[in-house]
Amino acid sequence: MSKIALVDDDRNILTSVSMTLEAEGFEVETYNDGQQALDAFNKKLPDMAVLDIKMPRMDGMDLLQRLRQKTAMPVIFLTSKDDEIDEVLGLRMGADDYVKKPFSQRLLVERIRALLRRQEAVDGEIVGDTEETKIMERGELTMDPLRHSVSWKGQDVTLTVTEFLLLQALAQRPGFVKSRDQLMDVAYDDQVYVDDRTIDSHIKRLRKKMRTADNDFSAIETLYGIGYRYNEE
Repeated sequence: MSKIALVDDDRNILTSVSMTLEAEGFEVETYNDGQQALDAFNKKLPDMAVLDIKMPRMDGMDLLQRLRQKTAMPVIFLTSKDDEIDEVLGLRMGADDYVKKPFSQRLLVERIRALLRRQEAVDGEIVGDTEETKIMERGELTMDPLRHSVSWKGQDVTLTVTEFLLLQALAQRPGFVKSRDQLMDVAYDDQVYVDDRTIDSHIKRLRKKMRTADNDFSAIETLYGIGYRYNEE
């Protein structure tokens, strides 16, 4: 049974969403603000967090920033209907997905399940002797899918599930272009729609993280209007 942390200052959302998730077989923990959630996460992390952005004491952005210092667990943001800036900023900071308010609870459940399936695959709980599970070395890059580990020039880089899958998809075939649609298929379940900006935001965040290990990292090339390509260095 996966444990989902639901963090929102709207008690109606906490009550209704937690009831839906529990009916779907999840264990749910609810928190009224980011600081309360962080205090609990410092003791034990859930399997996934669903965070509202605008909350008292500590908002969702601040909480995500603290979380990304210690864990790559999947995170979904709940954003306001017209708040595109928050969506893009949240993805750049390391969120895996976002759902706009007001939202369909069925859609939220599907996105949670999609992220958990991807996390299980990356963690090696779904293991098979495939290209997706073998250790991959591409120049200075080493990726171990079963351990969800990435290193560049021997330095470890912590990636979210989505970032890991995107980098893996690009690096598997150096020199070949992956369109945004192809990357969406890799990173998201068929039932989850995302737009081009979502993929672009994840790639920007991925590059930024790789440059923490190497300021000159340039292996991921943008082909404007086409997609992205990994160039082995």
